[in-house]
Amino acid sequence: MDQSRQPRLLDRVRERCRVKHYSIRTEQRYVDWIRRFILFHGKRHPSEKGAPEVEAFLTHLAVNRNVAPSTQNQALAALLFL
Repeated sequence: MDQSRQPRLLDRVRERCRVKHYSIRTEQRYVDWIRRFILFHGKRHPSEKGAPEVEAFLTHLAVNRNVAPSTQNQALAALLFL
């Protein structure tokens, strides 16, 4: 394995959750929501996205997926963490 290679984004999220002593469930949920966000936007890297993309994703969750407000808040928390 190339030692100079950057860790993958989701691996970095996991590592940061552990450094901050988040529960394993929180870590799993955050990684899952971030993965869904990336897939929703055609696998574009999150660094290429901003507030309009976050709003579009959260709107999609509320309107098309009919998620509860608490679920939408959890998704937002994961994206803010990112």
